[in-house]
Amino acid sequence: MHPVLFHIGPVTVRSYGVLLMLAFIAGIWLASGQARRRGFSSDLAIDLGIWSLVGGVVFARLLFVALNWSAYAPDPIHILYIWREGGLSFHGGLLGGVLAGVLLAHRRGVSFWTLADIASPALALGYAVARVGCLLNGCCYGAPTSLPWGIRFQVYPDAGITTLPSHPTQIYSSLGSLLILAILLKAAPRLRAPGQLFCLYLALYAPVRAAIEILRRDYTAVRLVDGITQAQAASAVLLPAAVIVFFILGRREAKRRGTGSDRP
Repeated sequence: MHPVLFHIGPVTVRSYGVLLMLAFIAGIWLASGQARRRGFSSDLAIDLGIWSLVGGVVFARLLFVALNWSAYAPDPIHILYIWREGGLSFHGGLLGGVLAGVLLAHRRGVSFWTLADIASPALALGYAVARVGCLLNGCCYGAPTSLPWGIRFQVYPDAGITTLPSHPTQIYSSLGSLLILAILLKAAPRLRAPGQLFCLYLALYAPVRAAIEILRRDYTAVRLVDGITQAQAASAVLLPAAVIVFFILGRREAKRRGTGSDRP
């Protein structure tokens, strides 16, 4: 664990913030290539990245704070300490990114589903990089384990109190996201309906996240009801919705091609 990378005078450079920026840069790089393959300029990917970053971070933070309000109520100023303390909800970030994409699509006169497809591999890559930031920051770990790669995470750094050797679920998340990325890149040329790649990403992410939540439950993941965590509940809604929309988009595209229409 290295929550602080280094100091520049009075400025503390924290690993979580640095990795978030690296995730953004990696995502822009990949999205630029995806945009060019679809006949668009890299500028579209850069605009999409900036809009999604702003919308995603704002909504990711708002949802995280809302779900953990008891921790922020005594001292709300900590809501602003994203780069220092972490605390972002992927599902909130996804919502914010989607809303930003809808606005950008309207402004640029581009199909939202096309933008979503361009962003999907970048989402997978960025998520993999950002979870390394969680590892360095010492958050989002899992249950104790006797496996040789268990890591002791600092619970109270000032007192030197650490966890038992625990599952590095941040690494599991990164590896799972890289696997999703590989599947998306393989599937992209075979999916003909705009939006299907994005739906495939969501349909793959949901079960991976739900499975990892089993190890995080009662440690760094909050139960919503019984043995289900908040993220598992969100994934339970996300998976069927993504599958349903995937097939709706496929049938609509098949119908369009069947009629010989060239309209998007």
